[in-house]
Amino acid sequence: MSNKPQILEGSRAIALTIKNIRPAVVSAYPITPQTHIVEDLARFKADGEADFEYVRAESEFAAASIILGASAAGARVYSSTSSQGLLLMTEVIFNIAGMRLPVVITCANRAVSAPINIWNDAQDVMTIRDAGWILLFAENHQEAVTQHILAYKIAEKLRLPVMVNIDGFVLTHSYEEVTIPSEKDIKKFLPDYQPKAGTYLDPDNPRTLGSFATPADYLEIRQELHDDLTASLKTIKEEYEKYNKLISISNTKYEIRNTKYDNGLLEYYGPAKAKTVIIAMGSVVGTIKEVIDEKREVSGLFGSGSSLGVLKIKTFRPFPSEEIIKVLKNVGAKNIAVAEKAVSLGYAGPLYIEVKAAIQGKLSSTVKNFIIGLGGRDVTKKMIETIINKAAIKNEDINFIGR
Repeated sequence: MSNKPQILEGSRAIALTIKNIRPAVVSAYPITPQTHIVEDLARFKADGEADFEYVRAESEFAAASIILGASAAGARVYSSTSSQGLLLMTEVIFNIAGMRLPVVITCANRAVSAPINIWNDAQDVMTIRDAGWILLFAENHQEAVTQHILAYKIAEKLRLPVMVNIDGFVLTHSYEEVTIPSEKDIKKFLPDYQPKAGTYLDPDNPRTLGSFATPADYLEIRQELHDDLTASLKTIKEEYEKYNKLISISNTKYEIRNTKYDNGLLEYYGPAKAKTVIIAMGSVVGTIKEVIDEKREVSGLFGSGSSLGVLKIKTFRPFPSEEIIKVLKNVGAKNIAVAEKAVSLGYAGPLYIEVKAAIQGKLSSTVKNFIIGLGGRDVTKKMIETIINKAAIKNEDINFIGR
C-alpha cells in the first residue's frame, strides 16, 4: 500500500515509514503511548518483513546506549520513547549529541510525574531541549512521516541527532488518512547509509569518540556543536524543499490558499494580514486552523473576521528566530499569543521564552503566553477563542487556560 492514501493509526504510519527507511539496528523499551510503534517494528522483524537487528533492552537507558553503540560502529539506527523513558535516557541523549552521532528517535510526547499521568503534553522533550539535538514537531500523521524521512537525511548529512516529536495518544493512537512513501521513493531522497571513513569505530582505523576533554578544549568543542546546530537551519530548509520535489504528497485536509509560508522550519496559515497570530507546535495547530477556517467562512477570505493566523513551529531546535520575525513582520501582527503544552515551572512556557527573546527590540507586538493542554486535557475551539480574546487585552503575560 505504499504511495497510496490509507487510514492508519499514527504509530502504525511511523512504524511503516521506519521499515521503509531500513535502519540496521532498532532498540527500544515499551512505554505508553509509544508502545504501538515498537510493537509493530518487532512484528515486522518476527514476520520476516524487515531485516534490521531488533535488540531487546531492559530499560530506556539501555535502549539509548544500544543505539549509541550501533551508531558509533557505523550503523543507521532507530529508537522511540516517551515521558519518564526519555528522562531515563537523558545521560545518553547528551552523549549521543556530544559524540556527533546521526541518531533518530521518536518521542511520543507525554506528561511527566509526579503526579503520574500518561496523557499528552510536551514537558518531557523540553527537559532535554539543551542537549544538542535537532527537535522537530509534527502536527499530523503525514507531517510525522515526512519528518522521520527528513530526520535521517539531516542527521546523516550533518552528523547531528534528530528527535521527531508527536503528541502522545492524539497522534499515536488516532487514525487519519496518510500516505507512506515506498522504500524505492524514499531512496530517491535518502540513499543507504554509508558513513565516511574516520567518523565511526573501526578496528582497522582506530579512533576515539567522546574522549576526555580538558578545560583547554571543552569550550571550543561545545561551541562547534552549537555553531553546527545553528547552521543546520539552512540545511533543514534545503532538504525539505528537495523532499517535496522528489516525494510529492498532497495534504488535502486544509485549503492550500490559506497556507502562505511553509518550509521545514515553520508554516504560516491564515490571511496575508492578521491582527492576532497564535504561535504553537504539534497537533493543537489543527484545532487552531479549524477556528481560522470557521472565521473565514463567516467573514469571507479577506473579511475583518479573518484577522487571525497561526504560525506553526516545526523546528524548535535550532530555534528559527529570523524566520519567525520575517513572518510576523509580513503579516503585521499586533498581538502574538504563544500557546503551548509545556511550562518551565517558576517562569513561563519554553516556546514563549524563545519567542520573546527572538523578537525583543525587533517587533513592537504584544506577546502573551498561554499554557494549555497539560496532562492531556483537551484543547477546544472555545479555549482558542479565549486565547484570541485575551491576546488583545491587558492582563497577565502568563495565562493558564483550562476551560
